[in-house]
Amino acid sequence: MKSMIKGLVVALMLATGVIANASDDIQIYTADNSKGMITGASIEKVFEDAGFEITAHNDMNVAFKGKFKKTHHKMYRLFGSYKMDLVLELIKVSPRAAVLTPLSMSIYMKNGSNDISVSSLTLQTMAKITGIPATNKHLVAYAKLIKSTVEKALPNGSYEKIKYTPTKPAGKLITAFSFELEEMGSADSISDEIEGYQEELEGSLSTAGFVMPYINTIGDELIELGYDKYDSFTVYSICKLSVIFQVSKDTPEAGAFAPCTLTMYKEKGSSEVHMEYPSVHNWFSSLGLKEKASLDVLNGAEETMINVVKETIE
Repeated sequence: MKSMIKGLVVALMLATGVIANASDDIQIYTADNSKGMITGASIEKVFEDAGFEITAHNDMNVAFKGKFKKTHHKMYRLFGSYKMDLVLELIKVSPRAAVLTPLSMSIYMKNGSNDISVSSLTLQTMAKITGIPATNKHLVAYAKLIKSTVEKALPNGSYEKIKYTPTKPAGKLITAFSFELEEMGSADSISDEIEGYQEELEGSLSTAGFVMPYINTIGDELIELGYDKYDSFTVYSICKLSVIFQVSKDTPEAGAFAPCTLTMYKEKGSSEVHMEYPSVHNWFSSLGLKEKASLDVLNGAEETMINVVKETIE
């Protein structure tokens, strides 16, 4: 019976066209760009027209040249966006859905090639990370919208065959922390205490070499949409330049996991604040990473991140 259910789920995913291949965690859509008509700006415009909010769109080659004096690819951009109405429905199922806010993608052209590619997460990966079933209608709709928008942005493209097989994660896909507020007073005092933690966290992350290209008080958007379950809900996009520089050299599609999204939220009536972000085991298992330099830089960043958060909340 279990195998039959699994087969039906996979069949549904393939029939609805929301994954490129049942075994892929990352989908790479590639089109010829010999005429140079597809640009970062043109892709962004298609996403905006589809109703996505753009959180970041960074030319990483500029950053790489500035810090490392070299680049790996003709074009390399990190792009983040989200669709708030679908995000709301997914957060109602699980606040963990916010780790996909924004959804990260990489846009790249390899040296010596006129092809342009966009990498993004498949439905099964979004489900795996958030813990929301791959049959959830809002998650399915989100995955379908991502695919159709990418396909419109890169006319006459096709999905690449991934050259590696995703492996079973060796650890948890989400790194989570929680801490108790010292006092549960008025809404203003709760807000002030959380903001104090956030200021310390942001300062410590910056000192440790992380950059935060985007911070979103998504809780305000949830309230505007009539969902007031949380006193506070903040989403951080966090990146360490050395990580994406190293990993993107041989695996440019890794931008589907970069920047990392850290969430911090507190439900009304609870004194507990929760923090979550997708761990490096997503990179390891989904991208089939084996190269030592990439493993080392990711493990190092994860260790630093955990230490910084623990020092902030203890």
